[in-house]
Amino acid sequence: MSAAWIVVLSILGVLILISLCMSVKIVRQASAVVVERLGKYKKTLETGVHFILPFFDRASKPISLKEIVADFKPQPVITKDNVTMQIDTVVYFQITDAKLFTYGVDQPIKAIENLTATTLRNIVGELELDETLTSRDTVNTKMRLILDEATDPWGIKINRVELKNILPPKDIQEAMEKQMRAERERREQILRAEGEKKSSILVAEGEKQAQILKAEADKESKIMEAEARKAALIAVAEGESQAINLINSASPDAAYITLQGFEALKALADGKSTKIIVPSEIQNVAGLFTSVSEVIKKDMDVSKQTASKVEKTNSKKDEKNK
Repeated sequence: MSAAWIVVLSILGVLILISLCMSVKIVRQASAVVVERLGKYKKTLETGVHFILPFFDRASKPISLKEIVADFKPQPVITKDNVTMQIDTVVYFQITDAKLFTYGVDQPIKAIENLTATTLRNIVGELELDETLTSRDTVNTKMRLILDEATDPWGIKINRVELKNILPPKDIQEAMEKQMRAERERREQILRAEGEKKSSILVAEGEKQAQILKAEADKESKIMEAEARKAALIAVAEGESQAINLINSASPDAAYITLQGFEALKALADGKSTKIIVPSEIQNVAGLFTSVSEVIKKDMDVSKQTASKVEKTNSKKDEKNK
């Protein structure tokens, strides 16, 4: 075999090897490849090993089927009350159809960004500043529905749309901060006033309870004092009554009565009286002492009557207190 044939066979072998390498296409997980044959769509290759015709079929770059996060730059948006704000959005989307994604629109990411900006302007243009700041969830939901419907022919599924930052003008921010500061101060004053009110109520209730307890204590003290005086008078009266009864039961003789008479005269002499009236019949001392004994008995009876009156008065006071 000549050298020329060897060279030709070598070239053919290299071409065959290159053709085999070009005909084998490996698609990774969560990816898809679009195949065109002579410039026309042929098929979409899923995950795995595939064979295509070399030099006739052309495979596109792998298209990721995973969820993609696109963070777009802030866009100037004018609200219903003519306030210009800067709002940037984050869009979470996923490619569901590689064929539609390839042939549906040119530069799909750029198309989604422009569509997001126009949709955001339309939605926020119908809201005032306060509504825009407090209605993020509403704006997110509306944008997701509109974008999902618009990108469906492109083989794209919009999963979520989030307003990342809402930046009003500086003068509006300063006014909002002043308003928030004034609101916090107002709440602080209200809380302080409520605290002082509750404190005053508690102090007044405490003073009221203290006065009630003090009045009850004075009442019980007076009742106990009255009962003690009553018991003392009763005890004295009972003692004198028992003493008189014992004396009467003992049948005292004249000498005892005479001795008691002298003791009575001694007590009268030691008193504060400046005058002492002595009966003319001083010789009959026994008669004098007998009259003194009668006077003592009368005093004992008066003491008993007084104790009885005091007891009745105290019982009436007890009923009134109850």
